[in-house]
Amino acid sequence: MLKSFGGNVIVRGRRLQWQAATGYGKRALIETAIGRYKASIGRRLRARSFAAQQAEIAIGCTILNRMLACGRPDSVRCQARQA
Repeated sequence: MLKSFGGNVIVRGRRLQWQAATGYGKRALIETAIGRYKASIGRRLRARSFAAQQAEIAIGCTILNRMLACGRPDSVRCQARQA
């Protein structure tokens, strides 16, 4: 089975290689981050000047990062016991 994405033909079973070669997973992560920002901070900027818009985005990103850090567990590697 063949699929066509943007002029590239992909043979079935090689989708993961195509995603790795084209950076498709990075695009999905970016779209998720933008959607998360818009859902929690808002869909539009309220500031009028460019400098104020930059400050508003920086504050929004800082808030979003703090909220995500609160929900992220702290992982600690445990040593295996020897019997």
